Amino acid sequence: MGVLTLDQVRIHSGSSTQEAALQEATDILVTAGAVTPAYVDAMRQREETVSTYMGNGLAIPHGTNDTKDAILASALSVVRYDGGVDWAGEQATFVIGIAGRGDEHLEILSQIAILFSDDDDVAKLNAAQTPDELFALLSAVNEG
Repeated sequence: MGVLTLDQVRIHSGSSTQEAALQEATDILVTAGAVTPAYVDAMRQREETVSTYMGNGLAIPHGTNDTKDAILASALSVVRYDGGVDWAGEQATFVIGIAGRGDEHLEILSQIAILFSDDDDVAKLNAAQTPDELFALLSAVNEG
């Protein structure tokens, strides 16, 4: 199951706002055919309830459970903001948008959590110079 393609991985040298990062995550997932544009509203609703900032510079925005109709297929978007994103007061570098059909989002979440729980892996993710390098490091999520 390929939830991530190279087209869905981006690196920005600058910073962003949380709102713009949510929109970009949604735009990538829409282009991938994974969600409808309404998915950004579902992401916003979740952030209002509970921040999806996970620590280690990672935020994993995803929609609320009552917006399953906005999800067409499971996919990820991965954007690294080298200037950081103020995520409800925390500093996020990686914003990984998740769209999961049914229970698939739990499997995807656990793969990402494992990757970002290892400081060496996070250092490699931050050091990747190109989307290609970053994609190669993240390809483990496709193997699940």
